[in-house]
Amino acid sequence: MRIASMRDGFESAFWNHVNQDPLHYYFFILDWKERPEQTKIFLAMEGKKIQGLMLVYADAIVQLRGSREAVEKLLDSVSLEKVELQAPLDCEDIVTRNYSPQIRYELVLMILKKGEENTQVRSNPVRLGPEDAEEVAEIMRKADPEWWGDIAVENRRESLEKTFWLGIRRDGKIVSVGNARFADFGSNIGVVATDERCRNMGYATSIVSALVQEILKRSPPALIHVLSDNAPAIRVYSKVGYKPYRHYLLIRAERIKS
Repeated sequence: MRIASMRDGFESAFWNHVNQDPLHYYFFILDWKERPEQTKIFLAMEGKKIQGLMLVYADAIVQLRGSREAVEKLLDSVSLEKVELQAPLDCEDIVTRNYSPQIRYELVLMILKKGEENTQVRSNPVRLGPEDAEEVAEIMRKADPEWWGDIAVENRRESLEKTFWLGIRRDGKIVSVGNARFADFGSNIGVVATDERCRNMGYATSIVSALVQEILKRSPPALIHVLSDNAPAIRVYSKVGYKPYRHYLLIRAERIKS
C-alpha cells in the first residue's frame, strides 16, 4: 500500500471514490471545492484501488476514512504536533498510538432527506450578521466551554460574513443561535447553541427547524454532526426529522513523542 497526494494526478480517482458516498466524505468535498489552498488530500492506494483517504485542513484538522491498514499508513505520514482529528471508531487504538487525546468524543453524523422534515418554528429566528459576533461568541463559549471555550470574536465575525446564521432574541439580547453552510450536494448545520438560562423553551428546535427550511430550499439533504452523549441535542434533531447515518471518533490531541 502506498500513499499519494491527490494533486499528483489522482483527482479523477478521488471523485470516483467519494461520489459513491458523498455525505461520508462531506468535508473532503467541501474543503477541496471551497478552500483548496488550505486543503491537502492523500490517498492510500493498493494498485489502482483506493483503500483510504485523509484530509488535512489548515495544518490543524485531520480526517481519516478507510480500512484499518489504510488509516495506519495515512496517519504515519502526519507530522503535526496538535490536531483535531476524526477517524473511524474501530481505528481508535491506531490513532492513540500516535496521538494523546486531551478531548475525546464519539461523533454522530445525522441526515435529513427532503420530505422527511418535521419543522417546528415557534419562535421566529432573525438573520444575524458580523455586528453580532461578540454575542454569538459569548453564547458559544458558555454553551460548551470545553469545545468552544477559546472561540475568538474575530473568528465568529468571519463566519457570520461567510455562512448563514440565525438567532433568537429575547429582551433585545441574542439567546439562541445556529448556522449552516450551503453546498449543492448537501448542507451542514455547524453550530447550535442556546444560553443556559433559556434552554427547554423550544429555541433550539426553532433554530434547527428554520435552518432546515433554508437548506431544503437549496440543497437537500441536510446534515448535522452531534456528540453521541448529547442526548438533549439528539432529541431536538430527531424531532425535526434527522436520523443517524455514521459514527466517528473525534479527538483533540497532541502527538506522542517518540
